[in-house]
Amino acid sequence: MAPFLETVKSFADVPITDAGIDTLAFLEAAEGVVLLFKLLQNPAFAFVINDLQGNIVKVRARYDSHPTQSTTLELLIQTEQSDKKRPATEGLMWLLRGLVFTHQALHNSQSKPDLELAKAFTQGYESSLSQHHSFVVRGLFSVAMKACPYRKDFYAKLAADAEGGASVADDKLSEELDKWLHGLDKIVKQMQKVYKEKKYGVV
Repeated sequence: MAPFLETVKSFADVPITDAGIDTLAFLEAAEGVVLLFKLLQNPAFAFVINDLQGNIVKVRARYDSHPTQSTTLELLIQTEQSDKKRPATEGLMWLLRGLVFTHQALHNSQSKPDLELAKAFTQGYESSLSQHHSFVVRGLFSVAMKACPYRKDFYAKLAADAEGGASVADDKLSEELDKWLHGLDKIVKQMQKVYKEKKYGVV
């Protein structure tokens, strides 16, 4: 078993062509985010994990029922617009919002090594998901943020080999995480533009 980032698909490896973002590769990378939140070992994040998983299921269900019309995220939501109900479009919107939060939180942590994870995640939430949530949900997130582990402990888990092998070096971990975040940012920005231009919603 390799260090965490070698066990999940990186957003940097999700194919992006003129046709759009590869749906299956994107979903595989998004499932890695679920595992990342589980790595925090914070029961307060259970509702975040459930939300991410639920939205992944909605997008995957659309792909499974209309595979040839869902090869890219752009095509998937475009072809769903003719349906009366559009669960995949809404599910993808909320999934992307969750990924914006994830990117902001980890980017904060990467760019400010002295910043504790609780603060990095709080700032990430306030600049992203917070605007889409009710007062009650914002309260739940506030509790979850405060229960984040120490930064050094979380990064140690990212670097560790689950089967007891050597941990990845700090500089290598930072390099891979930066690549992961850059790939995620590229995808999110592309889909934010699609949702805005097509008036599908606000990511």
